[in-house]
Amino acid sequence: MSEMTLDLAKKLIDGAEKEAKKIDVPMVVSIMDEGGNLIAVHRMDDAWLASIDIAQNKAWTSVALKMPTSDLAEATVPNAELYGLNTTNQGKIVVFGGGIPLVKDGKVVGAVGVSGGAVAQDTQVAEAAVHVFEG
Repeated sequence: MSEMTLDLAKKLIDGAEKEAKKIDVPMVVSIMDEGGNLIAVHRMDDAWLASIDIAQNKAWTSVALKMPTSDLAEATVPNAELYGLNTTNQGKIVVFGGGIPLVKDGKVVGAVGVSGGAVAQDTQVAEAAVHVFEG
């Protein structure tokens, strides 16, 4: 059975939404389980429609590669070792911040993906969900 439940996903989304409201940026927050299966997606009022797919892809990337999406930024620029990585996996790999794996006892049990603001804002809101998870 998955460590990630809908009840837990709602708590993580709530923590993320509070942070998004604090910085006054409407966001989409997505939670996936360890298999990259969607548990919940939450679009705040007036958040960009494009952010729905981006948030889900950020969470999926974090689960699939077991790392924050921000860790991929430098390695995927032109002439870098992983340039073009974002074109694999049907374009689902996101190579900028806002996706963070959720780790329990050293094992990735899910991920959060956030989209709707600048990369730093997306990361800040995703980190708020992680703090709730680790709480």
